[in-house]
Amino acid sequence: MNLEPDTIDADLNAIEASLDDLLTRDPAYWRTSQKKDALQRLEKIQAKQAAVKLRLLAASSDIAEETGAKDVSGWMRTELLVDKGVARSQVNLAADLAKYELVAKGLAEGVISQDKARVIARALDQVEADPVASAEDLLLAEKLLVEHATWFTANELKNAGKRILMMVDPDRFEEAEAKALQREEENAQRRTFFQSRDNGDGTVEIQARVSRAVGLRLRTMLDSLAQPRKWSAEEKGRKAPYDRLLGQAFARVIETYDVDQLPRHGGHATTVFVTMSLDELRKDLATASLGFDGDKITAAEARRMACNADLVPVVLGTDSEILDLGRTARLAHPIQHRALRLRDKCCQAEDCDAPAAWTEAHHLNPWGEGGKTDLANMVLLCPSDHHRIHDPKYTYDRLPDGQIRFTRRADS
Repeated sequence: MNLEPDTIDADLNAIEASLDDLLTRDPAYWRTSQKKDALQRLEKIQAKQAAVKLRLLAASSDIAEETGAKDVSGWMRTELLVDKGVARSQVNLAADLAKYELVAKGLAEGVISQDKARVIARALDQVEADPVASAEDLLLAEKLLVEHATWFTANELKNAGKRILMMVDPDRFEEAEAKALQREEENAQRRTFFQSRDNGDGTVEIQARVSRAVGLRLRTMLDSLAQPRKWSAEEKGRKAPYDRLLGQAFARVIETYDVDQLPRHGGHATTVFVTMSLDELRKDLATASLGFDGDKITAAEARRMACNADLVPVVLGTDSEILDLGRTARLAHPIQHRALRLRDKCCQAEDCDAPAAWTEAHHLNPWGEGGKTDLANMVLLCPSDHHRIHDPKYTYDRLPDGQIRFTRRADS
């Protein structure tokens, strides 16, 4: 239905007048029930307003033509002083909503916020780009994500979006998800870095990027040290920024670290629970749940972590009953690690001479498959070769002199 310009102007004037009227009212004098109702309704109104704006942006190519801008986002930057990135993001979302009708409908009805609509659109773009996914998969993924948006926050919805194809068809997409996780972990290893810079004022600036698994373990460790300080300060009527408490916790980890543990390349890591079935644990290409929030890692990464982290494997049987909740004799004892250093001298991978101080103890017969934590079943490997021995793309042989020779699988 075409609206006359004066009708559009009248509708906008009515919206502005209503908002102006609300702004004259002091919420301090509102009843609690009125505040709750107003916040709920304003959330829906905000979503509907975003729906109107995005529909308008999707139909505003003529503005760019008239003004000579590259697209409407350029005009928004010049005339509305909207940052280029923000304007471009809104224009892209408008284009996505033109493709995803259910998302656009949810936004127009106030059921989905603009943030959630953007998260869903990005997830659906990934599904659309997946060579395994069909048009039917895309439609079902859209339906599921729109439904999830009614009880998930935007961040929770983002996590669900990463695994939406598993919800669509677990049997067909399980292997694809495992491969995607494997690529993600390999990419994390390539992108890992640590940098430090002396600020010249008694402080050092530290910047780092690590894998999700390492980041979770570090954050768990720091939280365990920072929380008591937070509670103590609050009991004394003081408040301290939590990021400062985390920084102090990080400093405490460094200052109190037992240097005798350095040969173990990290010593006892923070306890982490990994949940997976016994069959999945033994498969090269499978996934496991890390921690209590369900973050995913590959089975290979779980097996590698079991060699030298305080990892508690929750191994499940076919009916999801717990078969094993950790074993105390999993980690190499410090005395065993010293004996390994004396025996192996360096990394036992062929052609690698990384010193023993840089290595980790690896179970030749995996601990998760009944391997024992004794010297005969362990060798020292540097972190790079320890990752490789757990990588399903490689096989290895034990040479007569005890060294490990890797061979890349022909199909990888």
